[in-house]
Amino acid sequence: MKDFPRLIARFAVENEDNFEVITVYDHKIQREFLDKNSPVLNSISSIYTTATWFERKMRDDFGIKIAGTYDNRPLIHHERFPAIYPMRKEFQEQEVSFSQYSPYKYETVKGEGVFEVPVGPIHAGIIEPGHFQFSQEGERMLHLEVRHFYTYRAIEKSLEGIKLLDSREIIEKISGNESIAYQSALFNIIIQASSIKYDDKLKKYHCLLLEIERIIHHLTDIGFIPNDAGFGAALSFASQLSEDTRVFLKKISGHRFGFGSIEFETKEYDANMIENFLNTLEEKVKWFENWIMDIPSLWDRFDTTGTLNKKKARKYGVVGVVARASGKKVDSRDNDFYKKYGFILQNESVGDVGSRFKLRIKEIYNSIEMIRNFIDEALHVEQPKSFKDGEYMSFVESSIGELFMFVKLKDGLIERFYARDPSFINWQALYLMMEKDIIADFPLINKSCDLSYAGSDL
Repeated sequence: MKDFPRLIARFAVENEDNFEVITVYDHKIQREFLDKNSPVLNSISSIYTTATWFERKMRDDFGIKIAGTYDNRPLIHHERFPAIYPMRKEFQEQEVSFSQYSPYKYETVKGEGVFEVPVGPIHAGIIEPGHFQFSQEGERMLHLEVRHFYTYRAIEKSLEGIKLLDSREIIEKISGNESIAYQSALFNIIIQASSIKYDDKLKKYHCLLLEIERIIHHLTDIGFIPNDAGFGAALSFASQLSEDTRVFLKKISGHRFGFGSIEFETKEYDANMIENFLNTLEEKVKWFENWIMDIPSLWDRFDTTGTLNKKKARKYGVVGVVARASGKKVDSRDNDFYKKYGFILQNESVGDVGSRFKLRIKEIYNSIEMIRNFIDEALHVEQPKSFKDGEYMSFVESSIGELFMFVKLKDGLIERFYARDPSFINWQALYLMMEKDIIADFPLINKSCDLSYAGSDL
């Protein structure tokens, strides 16, 4: 397979005279300008399968027609979504009415003995709305279609016209698992748009918080993965570690989810307290690892289940744990700054549930080591008073994977905000992991990826 540049994001900006479509790759940015009266965009989905959701979203948001695509169905316009294009500047309504019901045509597999199993959008567990449509032959999964975007919170629209510093209270709550990551992405843009230097001491504090958030998420996952294989004791133990770490985060940042923590100053903290907590946590994670690794019945479920090989991982451009467990070396922290403080890019190669479990354990240990190295003295930096108009992009490695954020400032206010959560990419590759597995393995496979519903549903 030809090695194309990795697709990161594809989104539209409305200018006064045209629609501008910005396509971000790992080594280049492409811009296309479309007639506002009859906007037509050529699809790149024949090369980049995951471009499909980006293009369907542009169609629903702006009314841009996608030419040459294999999927022209709505993405965020659900069955009774009104006939509007909410991201156009001309749309300023505060309330809308439901439209007439229009059925959605799911992808299905036809054949004798094949039947459909719908799951969601309301789930039995505590989970956000999302729909999974299975084509089944007995217990064997033949195909899965993921359909989300049920809440449509209008975050992109609500951020237009406000000051950059006032946007944090919305942005930090886009996805609860990634609050510090979203704040960090925004802070990077604040730094770019101002004349403030990003002091290394401040950056170390922000990275320290981001690694604590990563540990919390990974601890939760390494409990839920065995739980979905029928071993609830693992969830009880790991949940306690996760909660202890969230309490620790509150001591360091002032909030258990880290809200309001990525600022122009660091909180006062006790280095000895941090070191003692990390030592205890490391010891308990090691005990947990030995415990789980020595249960053959669990590894009968983990090994070869939900496999995503490296070739398919590369084709779909997956990121985060999902990518690194399949042998892809993709991590936004793979730079000189992080390496200076102990970052080592972790990898597994098989790409199954077991690989994603083991990779999270490795990353917890590496995050603990980095936190030790990030400890420094408290610091206060003067907050910027003004920002330069222009376009700004940032990349942050959240606990799920690479988070991309774009902000366009005009007259000192946000003209366009766009964020691509890592889950927006990885959700599209989830169905590839179902081949040859049974439907009872779906919760296990899904949890091993642990993707964000809210982060995708802006």
